[in-house]
Amino acid sequence: MPTQLSSQRSLITDDLHKLLDILPESIKQKIETHPLRDQLVEVVMDLGRLPEARFPNEAVYLGEIPVTKEDLQHCIERVGTFSGDNRAGIERTLHRISAIRNRTGEIIGLTCRIGRAIFGTIAMISELVETGKSILLLGRPGVGKTTALREIARVLADDLHKRVVIIDTSNEIAGDGDIPHPAIGRARRMQVASPELQHQVMIEAVENHMPEVIVIDEIGTELEALAARTIAERGVQLVGTAHGNRLENLIKNPTLSDLVGGIQAVTLGDEEARRRGSQKTVLERKAPPTFDIAVEMMERQRWVVHEDVSDTIDILLRGREPALQVRSVDENGNVQVQMENPTPEPNGQYGGLTLPARPTGWRASGRMTPLAAPNNTVARKPKDDFEQMLEQSWFQSEPPTEKIRTPGPNGEDWPVYVYPYGIGRAQIDQVVQLLNLPVVLTKDFNGADAVLTLRSHVKTHSKLRQMAKGRQIPIHGIKSNTIPQISRGLKRILGIDDPQSEATDIRLFAHSGSDDELEALEEARLAVEQIVIPTGQPVELLPRSAKVRKMQHELVEHYRLQSDSFGEEPNRRIRIYPA
Repeated sequence: MPTQLSSQRSLITDDLHKLLDILPESIKQKIETHPLRDQLVEVVMDLGRLPEARFPNEAVYLGEIPVTKEDLQHCIERVGTFSGDNRAGIERTLHRISAIRNRTGEIIGLTCRIGRAIFGTIAMISELVETGKSILLLGRPGVGKTTALREIARVLADDLHKRVVIIDTSNEIAGDGDIPHPAIGRARRMQVASPELQHQVMIEAVENHMPEVIVIDEIGTELEALAARTIAERGVQLVGTAHGNRLENLIKNPTLSDLVGGIQAVTLGDEEARRRGSQKTVLERKAPPTFDIAVEMMERQRWVVHEDVSDTIDILLRGREPALQVRSVDENGNVQVQMENPTPEPNGQYGGLTLPARPTGWRASGRMTPLAAPNNTVARKPKDDFEQMLEQSWFQSEPPTEKIRTPGPNGEDWPVYVYPYGIGRAQIDQVVQLLNLPVVLTKDFNGADAVLTLRSHVKTHSKLRQMAKGRQIPIHGIKSNTIPQISRGLKRILGIDDPQSEATDIRLFAHSGSDDELEALEEARLAVEQIVIPTGQPVELLPRSAKVRKMQHELVEHYRLQSDSFGEEPNRRIRIYPA
């Protein structure tokens, strides 16, 4: 029967008398006379133990007589059929009766949970429901996820006049029986024959009934998560609940991580890792999240709202703590919204999620002061700290030096100032020193004459292309971060890239400079320059170790030729082919 709670200003319908009618008379009388009966959460009956009534803040025994098999049978006969998930209900009510069975399948325990339709519970997120974005509700059992889900379905169907279909696996949202409970309003309900078929019914609802909104309770398997993504990609609004207290729980759950976009390990280049101040292998979001908004129901009247799940997940994966938007309801029914910056837990943990070690460099510490944008660019506000660091890294200040230019063999200005992007500076320095190239490495993008980077970076980093185009700085891409490729790239910048007419310094390709390595590399060089290139004939070299063969392959690649290894150890050797 409906009652009015002034503290919550919500209309509550619980049909408590229908649940009491299935209980044995002695237990029913104890509950009816209890002063907190209107706050009853559930009744627990286990064979051979005292019956128990549970309230929000306490649990009490109902008499001194243990539960018998006759008491359990009395209840079983007055409820609906128990489904595959051992749940049953009372027709046209929201109550849920769950069974505990012994090893032979006989019921030896019952949990009779009170189902209440509470109108007005979603006042804290009413404006989010109206946006049409998909919403995921998280929280511990008993915090009110299903109640909020039911109210959202009613508001969307009755107040916003949308076509709403509820996937009701355990009949907990719309009640037991063929006729749904009035608490869902004009929303339609599809029942599920068995829990393992929930994902099929989700797809069937979209294909057959043209819904604008799908409401799902307890997404718990990988198939259900995939079905939810399929529905979201078809433009249908999703409202659902999932197992887990916080978003961090979903990140750690490989079955459900797809709901927040999925997580993958990405290996960064040396330069990018230094730029981020992180390890080379980091976690990143794999795809857009299925749900746009997430609500963590900490308590019945205190929810944490993440209005952009993708941003929150990205922040967590970078090892930072997101700002929390906490919404609560006061005694007068007014919604209070406040922002909280949570303190990270010890050992780099946040909400139980182990995060990468926080960077301690001068950039990550916030000591890097913003620099003015160049004259030919428009200054804009960075999206976040990482974007700000990335923006400022293009314009690092160099020690004050005077750039002295001398004419090259063709009248060009030497030395050439090169800005390396995503390539190890130590390797470039090694090439410059060994070949005595007129190249100076610079960190100042504006003062560079050319950019040397990997071809993959040229394709994927539009910012690099835009800045180089705006400043008319040429970009020279190389295939890999190896000594031969770096050597060829620098020579191309200087205009001296002619491997057929210039002798190659084999010291570039030796790892340790030992006599064996130099001898093997000299053998490969002579084979290329004296046989393969002049005569066009393939050449086989002497057997070498795997380490030395790798150096020989790099040397051959420098001449833009192909080579293969063949034979069995210890007689494995390489064969060089003409162009």
